[in-house]
Amino acid sequence: MPNGRRVGRLTVPATLVALALLCLLPVGAPLGRAAVPTVPLADDRYFVQQLTGAELTPGAGGPVTMTLGNPLPQAMIGVALTIGIYAFNGFPGNATGDVAVASAPVLSNQTGSGLEVNESYGSIATGAAVPLSVPVQTSTSTPSGTFAVRFALRFVENGTHYLLESRGWFTAAQWAAGTTGPNGTVAVNLTALGVSGLLPETSILVSSNGFAYVLWGVLGAGVVVVAVGAWLYFRRSNSSSGTRPPAGATQAPSALGRSRTNEGD
Repeated sequence: MPNGRRVGRLTVPATLVALALLCLLPVGAPLGRAAVPTVPLADDRYFVQQLTGAELTPGAGGPVTMTLGNPLPQAMIGVALTIGIYAFNGFPGNATGDVAVASAPVLSNQTGSGLEVNESYGSIATGAAVPLSVPVQTSTSTPSGTFAVRFALRFVENGTHYLLESRGWFTAAQWAAGTTGPNGTVAVNLTALGVSGLLPETSILVSSNGFAYVLWGVLGAGVVVVAVGAWLYFRRSNSSSGTRPPAGATQAPSALGRSRTNEGD
């Protein structure tokens, strides 16, 4: 697959804040909610690892990189990974909106290009890890802001079909139903979410002044605390009646806040 020009890893504060702010944005419908088995507890952290986004200036290109792994006892067959840009948070002004803005970044691979691309593998052996780099290209008119990137992974292992998705595939109502335990406690119920496990997310930052995002990250530290705190709480939740805490991720999921401002998003 084509190699993009590596631009630079995202600074942690800026990445977390930008991603946390995207909790407020509407997203598309989930891929599907048929009943699927769950992966072993804590294994979902190993499917998408070493995830990094891209920090670009308008007109520049760079990669979103990750490692796709198989922590399961047998080979993963018919592996299909969907990578998609799904939400936009403008800067300055934090003007949130749909990702369908003019001149949004474009993802590309050997089979196509657009807001979403698919990577396919015939199989990934147990214990193996496959490096993946997805080129991103902006235009000179791409607006400054943060573009959230979500992931979905489908495969078959030992004759069983699995589906893992990141937060960006769920509506606010679906996420609330799948993360609210008894008496308002927080517990992730993968059965209610209709997935085998949860994946992390990343983002693409577009700015002509990278320092502005560092400052933005510092000013938004409170939002980071909420988002990361929710993720850590999920991990520490006690499993009961179909609920379990999701495994940690190599990058903070972009939309792990439990609430959004728009109903039906």
